[in-house]
Amino acid sequence: MHPAHFVNRFLSFTRQVVILSAAKNPEGEGGAVDADIVSDLPAATQDLALSEVEGFRMTPMNIFMTRSMLRLATLLPMVWLVVAAPSWCASAKPDLPTTASLPEICKQVDRHYNRLHSLSVQFTETYQGMGMKRTESGTLLLEKPGRMRWNYSDPAGKLFVINEKYGYSYTPGDAQAERYPAKQLEDFRSPLRFLLGHARIEKELANLTLTQKGAEYELRGVPKDMEQRVEEVTLTVTAEGAIDAIRWKETDGATTEFQLANELANPPLAADTFSFHPPAGVAVVKGMAPI
Repeated sequence: MHPAHFVNRFLSFTRQVVILSAAKNPEGEGGAVDADIVSDLPAATQDLALSEVEGFRMTPMNIFMTRSMLRLATLLPMVWLVVAAPSWCASAKPDLPTTASLPEICKQVDRHYNRLHSLSVQFTETYQGMGMKRTESGTLLLEKPGRMRWNYSDPAGKLFVINEKYGYSYTPGDAQAERYPAKQLEDFRSPLRFLLGHARIEKELANLTLTQKGAEYELRGVPKDMEQRVEEVTLTVTAEGAIDAIRWKETDGATTEFQLANELANPPLAADTFSFHPPAGVAVVKGMAPI
């Protein structure tokens, strides 16, 4: 409840109690308001007291009730601060400032990820292009300098691992797992390099712009040295610098979008997290870099 509404409602209740008290004690002596009742109250509250109880017969009970209730009313600001203010402030939290500058948001993202050594985040990846649309999801594990492990829940059991030397791709039920030199996967890793804290956004993206979208911000730009292939990269980020989405649009119209959630900073990872051990009977063959 807004503080003004809270105060107004309580003052109304106070007036009713005062009037009821006087009405129930008509046999008292005197007819004027005792100045001592309101002498130590704020001016506005004194006016309220005089206007509400004038004309009623002031018995000792009336005086006691009037004095008690009106003095309680003067405590309303403190009551609201203790009881109502925290929840009201939380519910009335304004949108993020539209005055946030492009450099400020970029630095916030850089700081957020540069402090990390490892990262766990849930992802939903949607690729659309070459006449197809594919959506997959799971958990992504990252570790500096450039190691990645994609544990897929949809399709269940699919695995993609990248370490310093190779990348491996395997889908349960296949007779073969594919291996790729890590250098061939740089384009695949490029959309996610910001999560590894390798890049400074303002240096990596040209023609950079900032737009506020509700409680988040969108950073748009073109990766430098990739202008011939990539038309635009869009990062959806929070005010704290966390990346919630990455959209990668290529010049041929194909798009790859990662929706990210439940980020966990610096999780402990086993030493062999980014190694690949093929299941029994599965051969490892040279593959073509995945889309």
